[in-house]
Amino acid sequence: MSFLTNLFGTHNERMLQKEIFPLVNKINELESETASLADSELTAKTSEFKNRFSQGESLDSMLCEVFAVCREAAKRVLGQRHYDVQLAGGIVLHQGKIAEMKTGEGKTLTATLPCCLRGITGLGAHVVTVNDYLAARDAKWMGAIYHFLGLSVGTVRHGMSSAEKKVAYSSDIVYGTNNEFGFDYLRDNMQSNPDDLVLPDFHFAIVDEVDSILIDEARTPLIISGEASDQRQQYKIARQGIIGLKKDI
Repeated sequence: MSFLTNLFGTHNERMLQKEIFPLVNKINELESETASLADSELTAKTSEFKNRFSQGESLDSMLCEVFAVCREAAKRVLGQRHYDVQLAGGIVLHQGKIAEMKTGEGKTLTATLPCCLRGITGLGAHVVTVNDYLAARDAKWMGAIYHFLGLSVGTVRHGMSSAEKKVAYSSDIVYGTNNEFGFDYLRDNMQSNPDDLVLPDFHFAIVDEVDSILIDEARTPLIISGEASDQRQQYKIARQGIIGLKKDI
């Protein structure tokens, strides 16, 4: 490591100190005030945030308040409190960046922070996991926080019907695997009737184990096929039309 790096730190370290940790400090300053709220008052905060967003307030301006509310909800329903490193990770994820966290630092709980923030938009947030077990586990486990705050959570699994998937995808927060999301996208592109589409518009996603999904898993293409339509009758109709053509001299 160079002398300058030792002296000034890496780019990521400087970014954390300058941009991220000041926000973490603001969230911590709100903790005592948020903790004094009754359960009903804490739950009502979600409606307040949704209303403020609909009136044009940005997510960035509400981030500290939403994160403080999410942390307090986690304390009450799970007995778990987001630590500063998890708050920092949640901010980084909200900004669309990769958050590298050590084993045991609580990535699953960290993801609830940006999910709650994005959940108030009504546009949906997708959490991409590496297998169905983790998707179901995390949706049920972290779902206690979302339900407490009045946000809906859904799980997309292999074998679900189109109707079941539509319901799941309509949730504020949706858990599923990269393969299932990918195949649903391919299946939607094969539909001829708009009513048969299951996927909503895409707005925000958190990818768990991003190196595995975007590098290792990306080496295996998603391939889907369907029954070929019988077009023989169309050929017969075209042939009859061609036979009837006359050369224009």
